[in-house]
Amino acid sequence: MNSKTSNKIKVESWGRLIEILYDESYQDGLGRYRSNYAFRGLSKKSYPLKTSLIRICGGKDKLESHILKNFSKYANIHDSFNYTLWNWLAIAQHHGLPTRLMDWTYSPFVAMHFATENVERYNEDGVIWCIDFDKAHALLPQPFKEALGGSHVFTIDMLSLMIKELDDLQKFQEEDFLLFFEPPSMDDRIINQFALHSISSRSTTILNKILNKHKDLYKKIIIPKKLKLEIRDKLDQANITERVLFPGLDGLSKWLTRWYSPLKKGK
Repeated sequence: MNSKTSNKIKVESWGRLIEILYDESYQDGLGRYRSNYAFRGLSKKSYPLKTSLIRICGGKDKLESHILKNFSKYANIHDSFNYTLWNWLAIAQHHGLPTRLMDWTYSPFVAMHFATENVERYNEDGVIWCIDFDKAHALLPQPFKEALGGSHVFTIDMLSLMIKELDDLQKFQEEDFLLFFEPPSMDDRIINQFALHSISSRSTTILNKILNKHKDLYKKIIIPKKLKLEIRDKLDQANITERVLFPGLDGLSKWLTRWYSPLKKGK
């Protein structure tokens, strides 16, 4: 995306949405289509990129260590004696604990799902955020760049060698920074959602603030409310559903509930 192109793009058709999501995905060096973007779909375009820790705990950074400490204390997980901070963070996020992590996906179609799954929001525009993780990592402190090597995103093993406590992140530089890492493949949900996480150097950072300083990192795709139902129906036909993304009876129930929910008048 060049400097003359707006970061906010409102699409008016399914075809245009696909075109924008896969824009800039061709890699000359590889001769392949391999996107450097992480995607996050939200049912309402005005939702800020706040972590669950900020949304639920109000940005009280001192609570973070207590929450995670007690999670690891009371979680009854077999063979967890050798877990690192990053194992616990990923598992906690996976099970709904407030953390400074944010969920993303490599898959544009999974992001489309989360932008259109809530039938109660069909009277509002949705959004898909796209962040170039290679460009984000180019802004990292030098030790992180060296640790990353030739990889595009971090693993928990890489991060475990560098960071033992979350407070250590902000010691590398004063300015907030953002990095992406892949969670371990704990279950089919992680795998099917093609998941990755972002984490910022400060627990109180709202991601929009970083993006506003570095507008070349992202694009924000607005999905008009009139387009949501078409996208939803085409995703269902492509088998991008709760039944697949949340394997098990819970996901099956969520899928059937949405499938058989009549649209309300005006939606």
